[in-house]
Amino acid sequence: MHNSFRSLTGAARPLALAALSVAIVGALVAPSLASASAFQLKEDSAKSLGRAYAGSATAGGDVSVVANNPAAMSDLKGTYFQADMTAINFSTKFSGSAQDALGRPISGGNGGDGGTTLPVPAMFFATQLNDRVHVGAAFSVPFGFQTEYDRNWVGRYNAIKSKFQSLDATLSGSYDVSDTFSLGASFIAQKTSADLSNAINFNAVGMGSVQQALAAGLLTPAQAQAQMGQINAVVPPGTDGYARITGESWAYGWQLGALWKLTAQDKLAFNYRAKISHTLHGTANFTVPANAAAAFGVGGPGTAFAHSNGTAGFTTPAVASLSYWHQAEKFGFGADAAWTQWDVFKQLKVTYDNPAQPTSVQNFNWKNSWYVSFGGDYYLTDQLTLRAGVAVDTTPTSATYRDPRVPDESRKLVTFGIGYKASEHFELDVSYAHIFVNRASINAAHSATGDVLNGSFNDYGNLLSFSAQYKF
Repeated sequence: MHNSFRSLTGAARPLALAALSVAIVGALVAPSLASASAFQLKEDSAKSLGRAYAGSATAGGDVSVVANNPAAMSDLKGTYFQADMTAINFSTKFSGSAQDALGRPISGGNGGDGGTTLPVPAMFFATQLNDRVHVGAAFSVPFGFQTEYDRNWVGRYNAIKSKFQSLDATLSGSYDVSDTFSLGASFIAQKTSADLSNAINFNAVGMGSVQQALAAGLLTPAQAQAQMGQINAVVPPGTDGYARITGESWAYGWQLGALWKLTAQDKLAFNYRAKISHTLHGTANFTVPANAAAAFGVGGPGTAFAHSNGTAGFTTPAVASLSYWHQAEKFGFGADAAWTQWDVFKQLKVTYDNPAQPTSVQNFNWKNSWYVSFGGDYYLTDQLTLRAGVAVDTTPTSATYRDPRVPDESRKLVTFGIGYKASEHFELDVSYAHIFVNRASINAAHSATGDVLNGSFNDYGNLLSFSAQYKF
C-alpha cells in the first residue's frame, strides 16, 4: 500500500473513536415506540387500559395503584393479588434514503417492519394491616421497547436491533389521615438493561480521515483525491463492520401519592414519581473486516473498534400525575393528566475503560411531554362492566434530533374493555387499544461516520391486555 495512505492511520483514529463513542451512546439508551411517549410504558393494568388510563388511581378496585399511586391503596379493603399481561404489537416502517459523508447514495432497502410484538407482565399484592394502614408490593415494567430492522437497510449505520427495558420492584405503604384523605409512599428498585446493534461504515472511516487531513493542511487537494481513490480500492463502499453493545444498571427511587375523597361520588388523586439516575455499564463488541483492520490499524488491543467496556449516566424521568373519578350507580367516568420530565435527557456522556478511547457526548435535547385521557365504565349487570376511553400523548422528540432508534411522534389512543366479576373473590378483565401515531420525520439523522438518513416513519400500535384479580 502507498506510504501516504499508511500515514493516514493516525488521521483515521479520531473518526474511528467517534464512531465507537456514538455506537456505545446509541446502544446504552435507544428508545422507540411504546404506548406512552418515547420508551415509557403504562401497560400494567388491563382495567385501566380499557378506559385509556382515565381514573387510573381513583376508579377503585385496581391493585396496580401499588405501583402507580400508593395512597389509593386506601380503597382496597382486604388482601388482594392481581396479575396483568399486555401484548404490545407495534409497527414502524421507514421510507426515504441515505447518503454517506461524500453525498454518495447508500445501498439497501427500507428496513422492513422494525416493529414487533412484546409481552409486558405486571404483578401486584396489597393488604390492609388495620383500618388506616395498607401495604403492597409490585413488579412492573415502566420503560421498554424492542425494534429490529433488516441488517442491510439504508439506515444500518444508525441502528439495526434495539432492545431496552427497565424492571421495577416496588414496596408501598399508605396511611388514612382521615376518612377522606390518604397519603402513600413507595420505594422503587429499578434494573435497566440494553442490547443494541448497528453496522459500521469503514469506507467512511477512511474518507473522513482524508477530509480531516485535507482540512488540517496535511494534504493538497490532488493528494487527497488520490488517497480517496486508494481507499475505495482497498476498503470499497459497503465494507461494513458490526457493533453489538450490552449494558445494565441497578438504581433506586421513590414516589409520593395523595388521595382526596371530595364527595361521596368524587375522588381526586395526585402522584409524583421521582427520576431515577443510573450509571449504565456496557460492553461493546465489534466485528471489523480484515481489509479495514489492516488499512486503518483498528480492531486490535488499545485501538479503536477493539472490544471495550464503557459507562454512561442515564436518568429515567420524573412523572407527575392527576387522576379524577366520578361514581354513579350505573356508570363512572374520569380523567387523567400526566407530565413526564423528559428534558432530563438532554445529552448522554460516555467514558471508557480503554484509555485510548476519549469521552464522548451525544445531544438529544428532548422536551417534556403530556398524556391526557378521558374514559369511563358502564355497569351492564352486577357481574359485567363495559369500558371505553380516549387519550392524547405528546412526544418529547423533534424532527431535528429524531433518529431511527427513536421513531417516536405524538399519538392518540382509542380503547375498549370488559370486566367480569366471577364471584366476590375473583375478577377477570380484558382490554384493547389502538394507537394512531403521527408521521415521524427524520431530518438528516447522522451516523457516527457521517452518513445521513432522511425520510419518515409510519407507526401504529395495538395493545391487548388481560388481568386476573383475587381477593382473599
